[in-house]
Amino acid sequence: MVPPPRRSWRRPPLLLYSYIANELLAPFFASFAILYCVFFLVRLIPLLEIVLSLRIGLADFIRLFAYIFPHMLLYIIPMASMAGVIVGFTRLTNDREILALKACGVSLRHMLPPVILIAAAIACLTGLFTARLIPAGALGVKQLMFQLAKEKIDKGLKAKEFTEALGDIVLYIDHIDEQQRWHGVYVSDMRGRTQPLITMAKSGSMDAEMERMLVTIILNDGTLHSNEGADNQVVRFARYQLQISLRPPTQIGKEDVTSQTRGAMNPEQLLAAAASHPPDSKAARIYLSEYHQRLILPVGCFILSLIGLPLGLQASPGRRAIGLPLGLAVFVAYYISLTTCRTMSEEGLLPLVAGMWLPNMVFSILAVFLFWRVYKERPLVPERIGDFGQRGVDDLKAIWRQVAGTLGTAIARRRTTPDTAPKENEQETPPLIHADPTSGEFHLPPCSHYDCPQCRLRFKNTRVARDAGFVPCPFCASLADGEDDRSD
Repeated sequence: MVPPPRRSWRRPPLLLYSYIANELLAPFFASFAILYCVFFLVRLIPLLEIVLSLRIGLADFIRLFAYIFPHMLLYIIPMASMAGVIVGFTRLTNDREILALKACGVSLRHMLPPVILIAAAIACLTGLFTARLIPAGALGVKQLMFQLAKEKIDKGLKAKEFTEALGDIVLYIDHIDEQQRWHGVYVSDMRGRTQPLITMAKSGSMDAEMERMLVTIILNDGTLHSNEGADNQVVRFARYQLQISLRPPTQIGKEDVTSQTRGAMNPEQLLAAAASHPPDSKAARIYLSEYHQRLILPVGCFILSLIGLPLGLQASPGRRAIGLPLGLAVFVAYYISLTTCRTMSEEGLLPLVAGMWLPNMVFSILAVFLFWRVYKERPLVPERIGDFGQRGVDDLKAIWRQVAGTLGTAIARRRTTPDTAPKENEQETPPLIHADPTSGEFHLPPCSHYDCPQCRLRFKNTRVARDAGFVPCPFCASLADGEDDRSD
């Protein structure tokens, strides 16, 4: 008995894969650069308030924007990935390279692996940003803001000058030595008081706690004077600490970049915060929804990239490419559904895990369906749905034409004023009818085509125009019936 021949291992077409990858990566990086510039300009306007308030230099500005940069990529990377696939396959289709590959026996199934690899790599990059870089950037912004606020205070502290950089606290220092120790300190504290709390000390210094965004003024060997109403109190101390919570201008738009919100937590902190609340509470669902969204966004980026393949194949030579508008619509629909499902899951209207992952499941089915339609060389939209939509569009056009004709008739009647009416002794001269010999239609004065260049024929009234073989245009049909009655 002769054993069956063993299948030899087929080497993957690396040349084909590298060519397709090159066609996808070039528009991906171009789209990434364009979208980044757009998001940069949108983000720059509110960021200038912080720059001008804290007098940030160029180096600190670059650091600040580098910390905020990862959060912007959550929207830039998926859009650029989807746009790269659409633009790449649109070019291959317009240049008939897809047709040539199919003629050589290369089907869409053979073109799919490089798209999957690129989409998976970009999705992993998105996952890295959501899980690690965004929380690290939020912590870096917090520390940088505190450092800049403290530096602003340090620069404002000068000997023999009143310092108002601490808000409701006014500080006066008689002398500052080389070790930055103060001598002869006077402090006026107006926080929550109608009369200032005066503190005088022989020496002092300032300490900063970066984690708590707290500045502590340490005063030695002094007195504290309090005057509230008729009482005057003097307290002597050997050591006195005055804590000041710094609140630098950290609002970028409506977002506080220094607050430890759920968006600035890493996955471990989100799970710990959710575990600290009752399982069925809204607070726990909010933290868990943020945790699941960190996993959903990379998967969504992968799915949107795969949807870009069938959308890019809708182009053809001599026909306008519709892949990018469709891709933008799919992208907007995905994020709207994601936001809606997240809100409903946090409110308890949907199960948390199923509700959060529902958009990814729906768009995964959509990606498989669109690829199958394109693989079978069928239109993306089934014929029945397309015919139904086309009939709906035609009905809307007919309704619009009817409404436009009615409005035109009403406007034409309102234009007839007493000043333009014929006098009693004058005979009314009816307006001439303009006709187009190429289309066989005639137009009345209210019609927008009344003075068209092709309307070279003139008739006395509609009856004569009809006898000559001309018919009214759709707009003038109702007006022509009235003219016929009057001519009779």
